This record gives sequence, structure tokens and C-alpha cells, in this order.
Amino acid sequence: MLDMNPSISIIIPMFTMLFFLSVQSKFSTIFNNEKFLDIQILFNSSNIFSLLLWCTLIAFIAIFYQKKCSKKVFLVDFACYKPSPRGICSKETFIEKSKSGGHFKDESILFQKNIIDKSGIGGKAYLTESLLKIPPCISTIEARKETESVIFGAIDELLLKTKMKVEDIKILITNCSIFNPSPSLSAMVINHYKLKHQTLSYNLSGMGCSAGLISIDLAKQLLQVHPNSYALVVSTENMNSGYYLGNNKSMLVSNCLFRVAGAAILLSNISSDSHCSKYHLKHTVRTHKGSQDICYNSVFQKEDETNKIIGVSLSKDLTSSAGFALKENITTLGKYVLPLLEQVKFVSTFVLKKYFNNKVKIYTPDFKLCFEHFCIHTGGKAVLDEMQKLLGLSDVQLEPSRMALYRYGNTSSSSTWYVLAYCEAKGRIKKGDRIWQIAFGSGLKCNTAVWCALRNVDPIKEINLWSDEINEFPVNVSI
Repeated sequence: MLDMNPSISIIIPMFTMLFFLSVQSKFSTIFNNEKFLDIQILFNSSNIFSLLLWCTLIAFIAIFYQKKCSKKVFLVDFACYKPSPRGICSKETFIEKSKSGGHFKDESILFQKNIIDKSGIGGKAYLTESLLKIPPCISTIEARKETESVIFGAIDELLLKTKMKVEDIKILITNCSIFNPSPSLSAMVINHYKLKHQTLSYNLSGMGCSAGLISIDLAKQLLQVHPNSYALVVSTENMNSGYYLGNNKSMLVSNCLFRVAGAAILLSNISSDSHCSKYHLKHTVRTHKGSQDICYNSVFQKEDETNKIIGVSLSKDLTSSAGFALKENITTLGKYVLPLLEQVKFVSTFVLKKYFNNKVKIYTPDFKLCFEHFCIHTGGKAVLDEMQKLLGLSDVQLEPSRMALYRYGNTSSSSTWYVLAYCEAKGRIKKGDRIWQIAFGSGLKCNTAVWCALRNVDPIKEINLWSDEINEFPVNVSI
């Protein structure tokens, strides 16, 4: 059964019936001869059955057209959370707090210092205040406070920017990999903003840094079957729950990279919103390499060797696994976005390598022909270096991701929105520009989203978390 606005389903048949009744008399006077006898019979007032059939047909055509138009998904606007200055944690402060807590051995302190020095993260990224205490205060209460501050802060800013009424939100999707209390984070949002009881709510957990784009894909699919709807997507991670207090080096890496952040995104499938929205969602592609053990184990939450302390282990194979997943993803995406010549080059070398000469190098398509902006997940300097190499990007093209990493750290599932916000603050988004978001997550997954800008984004009018300091960037982050 077609799902559409009840008022539309009533108005369209009524309108078409009135239309045919009005033209019926005109047909009777103009075509008053045998040649048009069939038309007269068709529109004769006594032939109500035929009239209703025609009205019904026209109505279904109109409904089908409306349903087809509603399949487009628009990004009305988004907002990224900027924590309080009290949470700023320099590299020196991080090491000092680590020493003072008494949880880490000297070699663990030195290891963390080396990781931070090579991470590409600057001195103004944010930790949650509960971890800056001595000793750090790790508890469900503190984790909930952190998440509430981030989620509500991002949503409040989004509502302010869009003038959106919360009662108009029909779909709600939240995602956080580590912290998943009961009631869920989606229930937390519904309770705080008093959303309607009919709200379709979803909470994604354990899906890592790519959960933000997975949420966008889920929202897109839901908007395909729920016309005239708004979807709110909220992406975050929780530092308090994810902080590791042991001495396993593979688990200490996440302490050094992840920082407090979150983003709220408003999507719509209402055709009239195309005039006020920023972007049109063109494609989403999801790639999951969990069937391969090396990928599955590259990011793994477990107890360390003490069997008491839980942490997230990051494997040495993580970067190579991410690159492998990216190649699979762009193979699928390429057929939608690449010029024909680029597709031919790729397919021809693939066939040559597989069937004729294993030494032939498969051609890497030039995605710079397809996109003006690249928003790559800020997983760390090593991840960005690998993506730059694989995609053949220039330093300028990778600048937004490097600056987002430098200023805010690894912001997990919300990272690509911090990167896009940088592009907007720099005034680089012009009407018709194509944006490619790329994110990686545990499993291992690579997920991408392609957007097209519907208008120029004026950095003076569009205020975001970068606005008050954007003139300070870019900075030199070379080590």
C-alpha cells in the first residue's frame, strides 16, 4: 500500500473529478457530431463509472509521481559539538595526568608520549573533564553526563540553525560504539526533547568510527518508505567508557587518539526542502570485511592479559585492513561516479591481472575527477597518509581532514562532519560541488557517502565550530 500524506490522497481524486466534470459540458457543445460520439459517451454525466475510473487512474499517476519525487534525500543542515574550554588537553597535560593517576608503568607513559607526538593531534583537542581529574573518575554516571552534554549540545545547535520543531521529527537514529546504557541513547533524546511516541527510533552500538555513515545509510533507507518525513541522526563516542587503565600497548593507542565530539544531522525527503537544504545525498556504499579474520580482529574490545581491565585493542594490521576495505568500497562506488574512460581503464587492467598476467598492476581510478572535496575519517596521521597514497590526493585536498585531526583529534563516528564543517568555514563549498565522505570502523568496515551541494555555503552566514578560529588554519603538522 502506498504511504502518503492523507490530505494529498483525498485532494488529488477530488481535484481530478472536479476537473473532468467541468470539461464534460465543454466537450458536449464543441464535439456535437458523430465523429466524437465516443468521447461524448465517455464524459456523459450518466456514465459515472467511466468517470471514476479515469479519476482513479489520474490520481494513482499523481501519487506515483509524488512518491518518486520523495525518494530524494536532502541534508537540511548539521551541527558539530564544541566542548567547553575546560576540556582542552595539551600533549603535556595528557602525559602529566597519565603519570599522576598511578595506573601506568614508566614504559607505558613513554609509549603514549611517542604515540601522541606522531598522532597529528595538536594541543587544543578535548578530553572529557572526568578524565582530567586525579585520579580519573570513570563511572556510568560520568559517562552519561558526558554523552548528554555532547548529544544535547549538538542537537540544540542544529535546532537553532534550522528552526526545526522537534515534534516534526519522525525518525531518530543515534550511534555510539562503546557506551550503550539502558535506556538507550535514542531513548535519552526522546525523553529530553519529548518527541512523539510514534517516533521511529534506532540505536546503533559496537560499529566503530564508521557508524556515522552507517546511520546516514539507514536514514536514507527509512526515508525511502516514509514520505514527507524528517530524520535526525546523532553520532558520538564516549571517552569515559572507552578509557583504558592498563598497560597493554595495543589498547593504550586509543587513549592517545580519541577525543570528545559529536554531530547532529537533519535529513529530509520533502521535495520543497530542496530549496533550503545544503546537500543532496547521491550515493551510500557500505563494505564489510568481517569474514576475514585479519580484518575482524584489527579493532577488538576485550580484557587485557590481567583478565580484569577492558580495553580496545588496535592491531598493527589496522591501516592495511582499512586500505583493503577502501579498495573494495571504491570498486562498487566507481561504477556510479567515475567517467566511462576511468571505468574502462580499471576493468581492463583487472581482467589482464586476473586472467593473463598476475604481475599487471590494477589501475587506480582518479577520483579527483569526480569530487571537489574529500572528507576522510580522522583516524590518525598514519590512516590519512595511507588514504592520501591510495587515492593520489594532494596536500590541499587532504588539508580539511588533517586540520580536523590536529584541532579535534579522532572524533570517531562524527569525524567526517568536523571535516565538512572545516570546508564550509573556509568558504570552499559551492553549488554543484561533490563531496565524498569516507569512514572506517571495527568489523572491519569501510563506508562512504556522496553529497552534492545545492547552494553556495557562505562562511559568514553559516556559523559553525570553526568560525571563530578558521583564519588560524591551515597549520604545519609535519613531524
